[in-house]
Amino acid sequence: MEELNRKSVEEFRKSEKTPVVVVLDNIRSMHNVGSVFRSADAFLVECIFLCGFTAQPPHRDIHKTALGATDTVNWKYYYSTIEAVKKLKEDGYRIWAVEQVKNSKKLNEIELKPNEKVAIIFGNEVEGVSNEVLALCDDFIEIPQLGMKHSLNVSVAAGIVLWEVVRDRV
Repeated sequence: MEELNRKSVEEFRKSEKTPVVVVLDNIRSMHNVGSVFRSADAFLVECIFLCGFTAQPPHRDIHKTALGATDTVNWKYYYSTIEAVKKLKEDGYRIWAVEQVKNSKKLNEIELKPNEKVAIIFGNEVEGVSNEVLALCDDFIEIPQLGMKHSLNVSVAAGIVLWEVVRDRV
């Protein structure tokens, strides 16, 4: 572990975080929630907002894929994703939804200012981000895809988007 230069839980908590909040909008799979925690840890994400019926730690099915990231990544629960997004807007975050909608921007074409505070919303595995939440967003991100399905598992999408958002900051 030392060769990998990994932080301890205490070092992680003291580390300067990337000014990114991940918002999970009614994610039904606890394995997906755990996987997003793990990606959030990898990229030193500031916080995860768990909204609606998205499961909350501690739970063994979240832990199975989070592998301890629920101990390092800050998280908050909101009954309503709308409530969470309104709070983020009040706190000066630019709100992005990962969704295939009219006027969405390709992930590789988004532009972020250095240290810009952003919140990235990932929607339900079947329904996506709700229309009510989309109406509150500043912009929309679409991951370019070449195959037939044009959809990704939400935890895979989170890993891809988070890397793109932080890669110029590392």
